[in-house]
Amino acid sequence: MHKETMAHLLVLLNTLLVAGSFIASQKIAGLIHPISLTLFRFILASLLLSPFILFNLTKRQKVQKTLPKAMMISLFYSLYFIAFFKALESTTALNTGTLYTLVPLVTAILCIFFFKERISFFQLIVYFCGILGTITVIFKGELALLLHFSINQGDFIFLSAVLFMAIYSILTKYLHRQDDDVPVLVFMTLVGGSVWMFGALMLMDIPLQWELITGNALFYMLYLVIGATLMTVYLTQKASIIIGPKKVMAYVYISPAMIAFLLYLLGETTLTWDIGVGIGISSLATLLLLVNRANR
Repeated sequence: MHKETMAHLLVLLNTLLVAGSFIASQKIAGLIHPISLTLFRFILASLLLSPFILFNLTKRQKVQKTLPKAMMISLFYSLYFIAFFKALESTTALNTGTLYTLVPLVTAILCIFFFKERISFFQLIVYFCGILGTITVIFKGELALLLHFSINQGDFIFLSAVLFMAIYSILTKYLHRQDDDVPVLVFMTLVGGSVWMFGALMLMDIPLQWELITGNALFYMLYLVIGATLMTVYLTQKASIIIGPKKVMAYVYISPAMIAFLLYLLGETTLTWDIGVGIGISSLATLLLLVNRANR
């Protein structure tokens, strides 16, 4: 199979895993502080991956060389989570979900400066169509909810999270070198993320409270560690190196559709025609961005 085709399949799997993480996170929301929860995710994911890195001489020799770039990449990955959780103190999940649709456009704009790429007028139209489609899904086709949408202090904080996520994706490709080992980079990114999140925990004086994660919460936590942290970091970095951050982030537009589909399979929601229209628009926007030759 062609490596670019494989990369697109990896991003599709990544999008599905991320969609599942929203559902799993909702199940354990409020159990412990989100930053403590994220630190727990990073540490457990690092520990699970560590034997494959530390017991392999070739990979172990690349750890020190990979550390500087991994610390930089993990900084923006961690800043995204910190800004996201801080924003939720004064805004809603609906608002953050809406603003997150700006990630592909912000990534494309930053690619102009990092990779000398351009945004054609056609691409710009498609980006806005993607935003429209995902907003339709997020607001469940209810115009009244959309009309009541307003920007508050938390939303401005989350806009910085959008920027951090775009930079994280771009740095993965920008700092990549031919002799880099992706599993080592993933491992060091998780280790770096643990360091940054621990620093945030200490700075904000947040208790760990990991002993509260028991029963079903532990099952959801394992999904977040393995599926939504370990695998998604690997899939995102691997795909970004092959097809570039603009194409990887184009899949953001179908993320709400995947969440809605998973909730439908779990019997927790219904799919109405207006949500279907939104899914169709966002899916078409993603497809157009992926097949457009200029979007590399």
